[in-house]
Amino acid sequence: MPKRVAILQSNYIPWKGYFDIIHDVDEFIFLDDVQYTPQDWRNRNRIKTAQGAVWLTIPVGSRDDRRICDVELPPAWGQAHWRKIESAYATAPYFAAYRAFFETVYLESEWKYLSDLNQHLVRRIASEILGITTRFRDSREIESQGRKQERLLNLLRRAGATSYVSGPAAKDYIEPARFREAGIDLVWKDYSGYPPYPQFHPPFVHDVTILDLLFHTGPDAPRYIWGWRSR
Repeated sequence: MPKRVAILQSNYIPWKGYFDIIHDVDEFIFLDDVQYTPQDWRNRNRIKTAQGAVWLTIPVGSRDDRRICDVELPPAWGQAHWRKIESAYATAPYFAAYRAFFETVYLESEWKYLSDLNQHLVRRIASEILGITTRFRDSREIESQGRKQERLLNLLRRAGATSYVSGPAAKDYIEPARFREAGIDLVWKDYSGYPPYPQFHPPFVHDVTILDLLFHTGPDAPRYIWGWRSR
């Protein structure tokens, strides 16, 4: 049976393209037992405000001698992030529809590790809000060896993948010949062509958190991520 798999590090409230890849595959593997990279998407993302796109950053420090799954969260960071999100989107058409879910995450839950927070948000948004049926796994559940490309190939073999869907940034280090040798089709994700949606504070910006799309379009969000391709 053909099986499409994607493997990515968890991101904090990622943009719509992240969920587009999840929708493309049968199984999505979080790769969080690798080195944490500061000033990256692991602990921050952008929201759209009257001042333009601004960063929401969880203050976890700049140490890079730890894995993503070992990064601990500081106390009381969630209240500040929720205040900024609420200020930016309280009048958006579908903010009220998702308010209770996100208030539980930001105000009523205690998160010790960044990876746990990120994975929880991605899994719940994908399955419960966007209706994606992809299976989720964590790389720590799968015994595999090697670094970078070799690790990816080992994870894909263990997962029984016949195709690997990768973001274009991985072209810097992936060798397509290695995947052909392993009998795994390499598919490069194309993020171009996303249609704009009604968004506060023009000009339109694509690379902001998925929250922006959800609060503005509600149940129509899948149409702006993958549904437009079938028209």
